[in-house]
Amino acid sequence: MNIRAIAKKLKRPATAHKGTFGRIFILAGSRGMTGAAHLSGMGALRSGAGLVTVGVPDAVYGILARREAELMVRPFPSTIAGTLSLKGFSEIKSFCATQDVLAIGPGLSQNSATQKLVRKILPTGQLPLMIDADGLNALKGNLKVLKPCRGRGVLTPHPGEFCRVFGGKLDDSDVMRKKRASETAKKYGVIMVLKGHRTVVASPEGSCYINTTGNPGMATAGAGDVLTGMIAALIGQGLSNFEAACLGVYLHGLAGDKAAEKVGQISLTAGDLLLFLPAAFKTLLPS
Repeated sequence: MNIRAIAKKLKRPATAHKGTFGRIFILAGSRGMTGAAHLSGMGALRSGAGLVTVGVPDAVYGILARREAELMVRPFPSTIAGTLSLKGFSEIKSFCATQDVLAIGPGLSQNSATQKLVRKILPTGQLPLMIDADGLNALKGNLKVLKPCRGRGVLTPHPGEFCRVFGGKLDDSDVMRKKRASETAKKYGVIMVLKGHRTVVASPEGSCYINTTGNPGMATAGAGDVLTGMIAALIGQGLSNFEAACLGVYLHGLAGDKAAEKVGQISLTAGDLLLFLPAAFKTLLPS
């Protein structure tokens, strides 16, 4: 996998406008987990998306709307617990029709009504899909939902989520991780990003990329949310799902390595990844 060659596809024409680089819609957040929505949205913006809308429960709209001026925040009906409600399905479906990529999962919670909403949304429409965190949790015992998503989905589980959703066991060996990621990608027709040390990216066609960037300091809350936004943004800029996943995990890890050089691994936070993403991109695409 030639990461530098993929990155060159992101070079921007002089006549470009914000619509050129993708309209990214991220369904995320709930009461107590607004940070996940913010990090995924900013991960998308820092990765070149032209327009990013974060769809959140109306119960937490005010918290997100005042955080970053560049992010658009759209409220949808909430459950009493402050999570996305099934009542918002029609409105969410209509808004998806105006977007280029849908990312779903960061901080949504495992509220039963919200999980039902996720399962109702995923088979709807034809948008490329980024499925992470509680978007993945909604698939446990409901993997048939992935059938209409064949060819559209990128799934980004950590090992615990992978085993919870797809069953079986994993160990730390590259051989086992590559085998299970590849088998699952082929079976369900999705791009599988099995996170962790030497993240594995597997395609349904049998292609497999083992990432070499990153460090243990990135084992911190919110790092995966940043990656979700990054991959969604790269798809929105015209990369294939597999290309976007490979480049996304590489740049995510590279930003982590650059951050660790400045703040150390112990003090590294997900917010540091956002701060060092520009340096990571410039490494591959110097101005």
